[in-house]
Amino acid sequence: MDTEKKDCSVGEYFVKRRVLDELRLDEVAQKGTWSTKPTLGERLKESLRCSVPKLKHTLLSWIPVLSWLPHYSIRENFIGDLISGCSVGIMHLPQGMAYALLASLRPVFGLYTSLYPVLVYFIFGTSRHISIGTFAVISIMIGSVTERLAPDIDFPANGTNGTDLDARDAHRVEIACSLTVLTGIFQILLGVVRFGFVVTYLSEPLIRGYTTGSACHVCVSQLKYLFGVKPARFTGPLSLIYTLVDICRLLPETKVPELVVSLVALSVLIVVKEINDCYRQKLPMPIPIEIIAIIAATIIIHFADLTTKYNIDVVGEIPSGLKAPRAPDATLFSDVIGDAFAIAIELVALGLSNTVGGFFQCYSVTSSLSRSLVQESTGGKTQVAGVISSVIVLVTVLKIGSLFSDLPKAVLSTIVFVNLKGMFKQFLDVSLLWKTNKVDLMVWLVTFTSTILLNLDLGLAVSVGFSMLTVIFRTQLPRYSILGHVSGTDLYLDTDTYKEAKEIPGIKIFRSSTTIYYTNAEMYLEALQEKSGIEIGKLLTAKKQRKAVSRLSNDTFSEMNERNKGQVNEAYQHDTTVSDSDSETGYHGDNSINKVSQRGNEEKKRAVRSGTHSIILDISTTSFVDTVSVKTLKNIFRDFGEIDLDVYLAGCQACVVEQLEAAGFFSESIPKSRLFVTVHDAVLHILKKLGDTDFVLDVSCSTEM
Repeated sequence: MDTEKKDCSVGEYFVKRRVLDELRLDEVAQKGTWSTKPTLGERLKESLRCSVPKLKHTLLSWIPVLSWLPHYSIRENFIGDLISGCSVGIMHLPQGMAYALLASLRPVFGLYTSLYPVLVYFIFGTSRHISIGTFAVISIMIGSVTERLAPDIDFPANGTNGTDLDARDAHRVEIACSLTVLTGIFQILLGVVRFGFVVTYLSEPLIRGYTTGSACHVCVSQLKYLFGVKPARFTGPLSLIYTLVDICRLLPETKVPELVVSLVALSVLIVVKEINDCYRQKLPMPIPIEIIAIIAATIIIHFADLTTKYNIDVVGEIPSGLKAPRAPDATLFSDVIGDAFAIAIELVALGLSNTVGGFFQCYSVTSSLSRSLVQESTGGKTQVAGVISSVIVLVTVLKIGSLFSDLPKAVLSTIVFVNLKGMFKQFLDVSLLWKTNKVDLMVWLVTFTSTILLNLDLGLAVSVGFSMLTVIFRTQLPRYSILGHVSGTDLYLDTDTYKEAKEIPGIKIFRSSTTIYYTNAEMYLEALQEKSGIEIGKLLTAKKQRKAVSRLSNDTFSEMNERNKGQVNEAYQHDTTVSDSDSETGYHGDNSINKVSQRGNEEKKRAVRSGTHSIILDISTTSFVDTVSVKTLKNIFRDFGEIDLDVYLAGCQACVVEQLEAAGFFSESIPKSRLFVTVHDAVLHILKKLGDTDFVLDVSCSTEM
């Protein structure tokens, strides 16, 4: 291929090459027919082959700690991991206890959840910076299941109207563990079959709308601790609204001491966290205000004996030591399978942490953004930081946990409230999406509303379904354009958008903004007729009429000739006026035939505006074709060809060409020479074919034909 280089100092380029259709492109670019992918048999054979290098590779891929721990540099990494681990461990303590309340479990189980799964992730995890542990959204999802399957009314106390709290809490732990193990099993199975791509269908507006709605659930669930009231428990759709209404009804019964504790703790937490944000560049590490608040509140409540005086609700006994592992109750799997799958989607790649943790009375974990940021910003280098944070939690569980028995639940609830700040700031997405993308705004609003009204599980399902519908509607409502040439370039742009884009006389260039497939193939054909002004149905009907008229005309003339011969013979014997009458009748019949033919020609002239003789379909946006789109393109070539219009394809990707070949698209009537690399190549081919000297493309590149 001939190319010519010229001075590009002014930002211009000049190209001299031949017009390339698909056949010439295969020749010039040397398209290969080889395949770099192994066949199914070769892959199966390779998977069954066993060797020491392969065994080592498999072992290191499944147990990543074996690949990086032997090369761990104590000099370079340990100090940073130590500081980071201590910082995160200090955060684990208050957050673990606080989020356990969201799961309707005792605080000690939040500490367990901050211990075992972190150790498992140290062995099997790959990320060096994320912090595994409790998370508000997952905790509230667990809590919705434990409260649904173990409500207070199922555990009446002997001889009283109260609740047997020990029996209730023990059963809730069994439920949470069974749910966690089943969630972990789902995650492992999804990971083995490489099903992680499903997360790509959870768009950012969907995730942010869902977490914002979840934050509202978390907030409402903690109001009872702030005000010291005991609302009724509601389940199912609108349960959040019912709970909020019930709390408002109980406001006159607010326990003032607990409200004061909540307000003081909330004020201190907010102020110090704002200081951390403002001076995060100067502080070596964030002020651990959460653990400070817990320690201070515990000391004040204990030595002032406020629990006895004002009946403040406290955490209660926190047992020291670790629990022996035990298998979860498998009979509960059928009751929590739907919830387990919903949580698994949120927690892809953490299956082993959840599966193992479930045996040690932990509930589901995921990464926490706030702890992950602290872990990275304080110098964390590897997963060793997670082990160090686990040591801090372990020491607390073994020796220190019992000292927090007088910790007010109101203080834990304020910690939850303050940590929801980032989620509530996502309400600002509404104004941003209103300006940038209305469809994403609809996804956000529908997700948020469904999460609020239908609870977390149904809300997630509805939001995913709605998000998929928006994708479908976007492909069914593409933008169709007629392209025009921009003088001095080889560009072809939408004539409705660009003033300088001018249509080339006799050539219609049509483009769709999305892939052509079965859901929009019919609309593609309709838009092509509308945009080009060529009503193919009417033209085909007119052509059939002309053919019928032509056949009728031939039959009539044949019959007239036979008649005239007979009439001439009779004229010798009888009167010759009959011949004149018949001739006149035959003339009028021929005239009516001509009129029908003229109407057909007028219809063609009216429909094919500006003398259109060629149509170029720019399918550069098409990424795949199915049987319906192939059939549609075939019909376009056939129908437009019947009315003497040439159709060409341009900008077809190599993978689409292969699919067209496999579908038997190319034939004698549709050769590969009708497929061009670019729209410009197709235009130049058409103009050369027609020998059009009246219209000259003013382009900055010279093209050798």
